[in-house]
Amino acid sequence: MRVLAIDTALAACAAAVLDTAHGGIIASESAAMGRGHAEALMPLIARVMEASDLDFADLDRIAVTTGPGSFTGLRVGIAAARGLALAGNVPVVGVSTLSAYAAPYLGIDDKTPVVVAIDARHGQVYLQAFGPSGATLVVPRLAPLSEAVHAASATPVRIIGSAAQAVADALSATGPAPVAIDARAAPDIGWVAQIGAVVPEATAPPKPQYLRAPDAQPQHAASLPRR
Repeated sequence: MRVLAIDTALAACAAAVLDTAHGGIIASESAAMGRGHAEALMPLIARVMEASDLDFADLDRIAVTTGPGSFTGLRVGIAAARGLALAGNVPVVGVSTLSAYAAPYLGIDDKTPVVVAIDARHGQVYLQAFGPSGATLVVPRLAPLSEAVHAASATPVRIIGSAAQAVADALSATGPAPVAIDARAAPDIGWVAQIGAVVPEATAPPKPQYLRAPDAQPQHAASLPRR
């Protein structure tokens, strides 16, 4: 299977092409950025496709991260994935940002729990905890940092995500030291592609998983009355 993976959910703009018949990732690029995904994404995808020596018609599937993450970043990535899928007549699937963070650790050891914590600002995190065999122990949610600390305190765990160091620092005063801390700002795009290759289309729609309401709200009080 040939999969184009796209990630603009967090502090990176990334794309990769996976070819399962030829050993895995054949081209990838990731650029760290907090904003500007809309301008950077399509040229980046073009470079990755050129490096893969494939045309869009050669793809079997497109995968895109669906969040949680930046509202703007998610819309950019999902809109691009849907547009390319429509133009190329290929299916598109969504990949949870939380699952993409956890996947490389569960791939090498599915016995040790993984707590994924993404910085959501204002003392909050996007949180999910995975147990043995990847079973979900804590469902995806927006939670206070203290809840992530509690999830990581029951047993030695690996803490992953942009808020991993903050969770580990808070945990150090009360709980066991984590087995691993990985505070990377965005998931590995290669794993987004690998998840995208195996996830069932019916259960992975390319729809944003925001987990929180937008900061900007309609100003109903300031609106003019209708006539």
